[in-house]
Amino acid sequence: MKILHDNIAENTHSLSKQTTFRIGLSGPPGAGKSTFIEAFGKYLTSKNHKVAVLAVDPSSSTTGGSLLGDKTRMPELSCDDNAYIRPSPSCGTLGGVTRTTNEAIVLCEGTGFDVVIVETVGVGQSEFAVADMVDIFCLLIPPAGGDELQGIKKGIVEVADIVIVNKSDGDLIPAARRIQTEYISALKFMRKRSKVWKPKVTRISSFTKDGIPELWDTLSEYRKVMVESTEFTTRRQKQLKIWMWNHIKDNILDVFCENHKVEDKLPMLENLVMKGAVTPGFAADLLLRDFIQTFK
Repeated sequence: MKILHDNIAENTHSLSKQTTFRIGLSGPPGAGKSTFIEAFGKYLTSKNHKVAVLAVDPSSSTTGGSLLGDKTRMPELSCDDNAYIRPSPSCGTLGGVTRTTNEAIVLCEGTGFDVVIVETVGVGQSEFAVADMVDIFCLLIPPAGGDELQGIKKGIVEVADIVIVNKSDGDLIPAARRIQTEYISALKFMRKRSKVWKPKVTRISSFTKDGIPELWDTLSEYRKVMVESTEFTTRRQKQLKIWMWNHIKDNILDVFCENHKVEDKLPMLENLVMKGAVTPGFAADLLLRDFIQTFK
C-alpha cells in the first residue's frame, strides 16, 4: 500500500512521459497464450526491456481453487532476470481479471518494469474488463478459430486493438492466412474505438518466432500514434476513474453482506425465494431497504 500511495504524486508525471506500456491479452483456450508470452517476453528482454506478466487463472466454481501453473508453461521466461511472472486466481471475478490486478500493474511499474502483460482466463461475454486497465488490448486466436461471424458474436473483437493469429507455421500456414483474411474483413464492419488507430490483424508463430519482431513494431507504432494524439493519456485517465468505481462496487457488496440487519434476514429470505414464496426482486428490495435504514 505504501508504494501505491507513493505513486499518487508521481502518477501525473508517469502519464505525461509514458514510460511504461500495458498490454492486455485474451483468447480462447488452446490459442497458445502462455507459449506466445514466453516467446514474446524473451524477445522483449533481449531488447533490454523489463517484462512483468500478470496471468489470471480460472478458479473452480466448486472448490474455489486454481492451478496457477503459468510458470511451468513459461520455463525460460520464468528464469529470466528481467522478467517477473505472477499467476493469480480469478476467484470467480467476471472480466477475467482479479480485483487487485490494477494495483499489481502499478506495483510492477513502480519497481521498474516498463512492459506489463496482463493475460486473462479466456474469451467470453464479460471477459474483456482487462481492456479498461491496459494501453492496448490484443486478441490471440488459433488458425482454426472459426468463421468471422463467430468472432464477432463473442463481442471481444469490439475491444481489440490488434488481432494476433498464432500458430502460423507448418501445415497451419494456409489456415492462418485464411483466418487473417476473415478477421480483416470482419473488422471493417466494427465501430472504431480510436480516432487515430485502425485495428490490425497479424500472423505470428510462437514456435518458430516468425512475426514476433514485426508484432512488436506494430505495438510500438500503436503507442507512438496514441501518445502523439493524446489518446494514450486520455485513456489512462479514464481508466483511473473506472478503477475507482470498480473498487466502490466491490466494497459496497462486502459492506452490504456484512450488515447486521442483512445478515439476520438473509437466510430466511433466501429460503423463501427458493420456495417461490416471494420473488427475488421483492426479497432484494426488503434487504436494500433495511440496509439503507441503518445509515439514517
